[in-house]
Amino acid sequence: MKNVAVLLGSLSENSINKTLAKTFEKLGEGRLRFDYLDIAGLPFYNNDLWDNPPAAVTDLKHRVETADAVLIVMPEFNRSFPAVIKNALDWASRPYGHNSWAGKPLAIAGASPGGIGTAAGQSQLRAVLPVLGFVVMGQPEVYFQFQPGLIDEHFEVTDDQSRAFLGGFVDSFVGWINRYGEPVTRAEAAE
Repeated sequence: MKNVAVLLGSLSENSINKTLAKTFEKLGEGRLRFDYLDIAGLPFYNNDLWDNPPAAVTDLKHRVETADAVLIVMPEFNRSFPAVIKNALDWASRPYGHNSWAGKPLAIAGASPGGIGTAAGQSQLRAVLPVLGFVVMGQPEVYFQFQPGLIDEHFEVTDDQSRAFLGGFVDSFVGWINRYGEPVTRAEAAE
């Protein structure tokens, strides 16, 4: 099973993007294990903090480095991607020469009540990701128009066409990880 570090671009407890991420997790059961990273606890990026990095930063870097891949699920804010995502990207890419993102397969998805989903925000994000060394999955793109009742309280998709589309995204992501992921050595605790 592949370990996926998940960055949620919305800090809201009732976020539709959190619901979308949980739906992907359910669709990937048995193939993907999701690790939701706590990016809300990161301070704003400050290069001066590397002499004694905050625990939230060292935890982020460690969890990214032990992941097989990364998934970003985000809303769109003012035609761009959320600042909390940019801050996490900056922290884990530093200090110079210690980029935790380098070589990680990555997929992006987002939900919005609006008709264009998160297309503009994802476009802005896609301009940044190659610089950080990600291997970005280009297709399928998920700009999901979230409608009440489309995903139930158990993260089941109630519409056949939407279920097939979101399931296809998960299948493609698994294939992307298998094709471009590098084996990650994990320290396992003795049981």
